[in-house]
Amino acid sequence: MFTYCPQCASTKIAYTGQRFSCDTCGFTFFQNVAAATACIISGKEGILFEVRGKEPGKDKLGFPGGFVNPGEGAVEGARRECIEEIGWDPGENLRFMASFPNIYPYKGIVYHTCDLYFTASAPELTLSDLTLDTKESRGIRFIGPDEINLDDIAFEAGKKAMRYFIMNRRLKAEA
Repeated sequence: MFTYCPQCASTKIAYTGQRFSCDTCGFTFFQNVAAATACIISGKEGILFEVRGKEPGKDKLGFPGGFVNPGEGAVEGARRECIEEIGWDPGENLRFMASFPNIYPYKGIVYHTCDLYFTASAPELTLSDLTLDTKESRGIRFIGPDEINLDDIAFEAGKKAMRYFIMNRRLKAEA
């Protein structure tokens, strides 16, 4: 990640897992996992998906979500991202579902993330209730759980989350 030490410009940089350090001046930088959120919103018309408008995963399906800001909790981040991306606040209806590790390649840097997936049930929600952020997404649609093609989902963590969501939904239906 570093060619030169950001503190002293030395080229004696060591990288061990998530830690970069300079042998000359002792500068240390930790590349820790970033927290990200996503919300699986289920309505009477199916599961809500955005069509990603930019890389990574451009034109693939994704869920409303994004990186958690400094000073923000995961629930706050999930709600903020829903409001920003689709103009809808899940409010108190938001429930934690699961977390999965993910990789987010962006402009030549690979970010390791811990993706926190939430669910929200919104049977009354329709596409006309939503306002899409066109800087982030190219479209939005509901897809029935049995019609979802996991290969169309942008990230491996998103595919795992969808599998988990569908499995839990089936188990609840069988109970």
